[in-house]
Amino acid sequence: MVTTEPAALARRLQSTPHPTGLKDSRGYRAFRVANATLLVLVMVVMLYPFVNILAQSFSGEAFINAGQVNLVPRGFNLETYQLVMSDRMFWTNYRNTVVYTVVATAISIVLTTTFAYAISKRGLRGRNVFIAIAVFTMFFNGGLIPNYVLINALGFTNTIWAIVVPNAISVFNLLVMKSFFENLPTELEEAAAIDGLSTYGTLLRIVLPLSKAVIATMVLFYAVFFWNSWFSAFLYLDRAELFPVTMYLRNLIAGATTATSVGGGSSENVTQIASNIQSVTMVLTVLPIVLLYPFVQKYFVSGVMLGAVKQ
Repeated sequence: MVTTEPAALARRLQSTPHPTGLKDSRGYRAFRVANATLLVLVMVVMLYPFVNILAQSFSGEAFINAGQVNLVPRGFNLETYQLVMSDRMFWTNYRNTVVYTVVATAISIVLTTTFAYAISKRGLRGRNVFIAIAVFTMFFNGGLIPNYVLINALGFTNTIWAIVVPNAISVFNLLVMKSFFENLPTELEEAAAIDGLSTYGTLLRIVLPLSKAVIATMVLFYAVFFWNSWFSAFLYLDRAELFPVTMYLRNLIAGATTATSVGGGSSENVTQIASNIQSVTMVLTVLPIVLLYPFVQKYFVSGVMLGAVKQ
């Protein structure tokens, strides 16, 4: 019986040549280099505006007007941030945005998931009619005035429901989730039915746990949409304490621009606000979404692909 010390065995394994795969062809290596170079250029082109806006938000008015701010702040300035963040109404509107986004996203996810699951069943009576109605709304709608009349008649004016109800279902997201549910193995639901689960039990205990990727993707889509939305508030809300933060910042920009035009730029404070308040607005608006994205990024690509590929 031959015994081998662990150290000697490890040296023998390291010295043993291992089979290697095929070498990449010259054309494939050139493609990888060109692809990486192109992606880096695209990343730089897309990242530059964000860095530039961030730099402008911390820069002085004179440097911004002179076009001297690129990637690094010039004439470091926090006055605009202090002006906006010292306003009590800003925090009220920011809280409104959080509430609107959370409530609207929750409602949208529930409605989109249940609707998509229902129309993914080929045995559903009237399935094609429901799909056709949903797709029809992608290309045609009642128009601005009928929508306003409807919201007003329902009593939704100056309420949260004017923000969350009209855009509760995105047809694009609906079709993505429908395709995802259609690609789930039917054997799982058949086994659940044999075990005595109802349709709702199958959805809650079998389908949804397998749909975390696509649901996380839809949460991101809806959250970004509702967070950035301001037009619905502009139409249906009249009270400033109900505005989302996007409306607050929009009004601040409009007010600063108007004051500068009327005053001929004589006020240094107003001119400074008019020069860099757009950058401050963008930074404050996009910051929560940027912080949220890393938590759902791992689901993003897989969720979209799972729901967009037909087997």
